[in-house]
Amino acid sequence: MNTIRWPDNARSAVVITVDFNDEHGILTQEPRIAGREKSLSVWRYGAKRGVDRVLDALEEFDVRSSWFVPGLVAETHGELVARIDAQKHEIGNIGYVCEDFDTLTLDAQKNVFRQGQAALENVLGHRAEGFRSFTGNWAPGFADFLRDEGVTWSSSWRGDDLPYFHLPDTDTAITTPPLVELPLHYELEDEPYFTYNLSPAVPVGQPRIPSYGEVLKNWKHDFAAFHRFGLCFVLRLHPEIIGTAGRIDVLRELLADIRSRNDVWFATGAEMAAWWRQSVTRNEPGHPVEVYARHKQEQA
Repeated sequence: MNTIRWPDNARSAVVITVDFNDEHGILTQEPRIAGREKSLSVWRYGAKRGVDRVLDALEEFDVRSSWFVPGLVAETHGELVARIDAQKHEIGNIGYVCEDFDTLTLDAQKNVFRQGQAALENVLGHRAEGFRSFTGNWAPGFADFLRDEGVTWSSSWRGDDLPYFHLPDTDTAITTPPLVELPLHYELEDEPYFTYNLSPAVPVGQPRIPSYGEVLKNWKHDFAAFHRFGLCFVLRLHPEIIGTAGRIDVLRELLADIRSRNDVWFATGAEMAAWWRQSVTRNEPGHPVEVYARHKQEQA
């Protein structure tokens, strides 16, 4: 049983994250969609309707969340991104056009981060503190780069039910606190359940679009387990997916279920990272992130 003591004597913690990628995420995943306006309109729906519905649902249940916005979306939907920020939600960096990090060198990864950061800062007047790689793995040294750039947390990796620290990639003296990871789980995302396009086929092989009630049941079941074990529940949503007229009630009913308990701490990613740094001194012994880091060092 976990022994983490969350703020205000909460038994578990919840971080709601939203990827507002517009059409750029699907173009990275499925380049054949380029120029196909009917297909692209599926992913542009988020900016038209989904963002407002998600914001309204979060406001209804007094939840502050963390949104990841690529730089190009900040440039093309600046007023909308500024409104998300004005409603006290956190804005994080997800690159410039939702790049596939597996295709980029370390220097290229640094460049797209800087492009995204500059675009966000131009709209918001401040730099993003959180980062998510849209897809792919970051290169050795990138976590150190993020920390040096003032990023305090990431939600890109998986492999745990609690936050953990990324170890430095070098043995040089570190003067800033380590990067905190808020790990994801595929079953706690809307995309694996609902993303769909007819031609070209997304997902390959089709079909998807399961029962809304069954997805809600899954998420409630998962949260109940996270709550029982005292863990950190990180949900990953997309406004074009969860923000449809019918699916928004899946989010509303999930939030109502979580709010029905009086011992849950809702936090933004930045709030969670700050609290974790103050309250936890190191990863658990034998944590996979440390085992993997040692293995990389031995192979170098």
